[in-house]
Amino acid sequence: MRSGVRVGIDVGTVRIGIATCDPSGLLATPFQTVARGARDLDEIAEIVRELAAIEVVIGLPLSMSGAEGPSARSVRDYSVTLAVRVAPVHVRLVDERLTTVAAARGLRKAGVDGRRARAVVDQVAAAAILQAALDTERSLGRPAGETVQME
Repeated sequence: MRSGVRVGIDVGTVRIGIATCDPSGLLATPFQTVARGARDLDEIAEIVRELAAIEVVIGLPLSMSGAEGPSARSVRDYSVTLAVRVAPVHVRLVDERLTTVAAARGLRKAGVDGRRARAVVDQVAAAAILQAALDTERSLGRPAGETVQME
């Protein structure tokens, strides 16, 4: 397992959830929500720099069959733009199927009401994406997902 902080990202159309992990790569935790808009890439790049992250992991929203639809294509485009901004830090795409659904369900079970849940569900989804990537790397001995290639 590589040592170093990683940043997990759940890209939404309105908000972007951010999660981080400890330097040993054991535990992902919700970190922040960034509003999607003109400055979101700047804010994320600044977080990556401030945390001295070794990698950014972005959830790729595949369909249940594994096919890529419009949302996945949009995230792929976003990830390329972000990769240029955070270089030389690598950006990876990992399968995120059901992470947002699981995050919302977990928050409801914990008694977090709908209004408060909206503010953190994206962060919790980002933490689930990052945790899955960390667990995969630990079990397989290699990073999860695919590296984003800058154009």
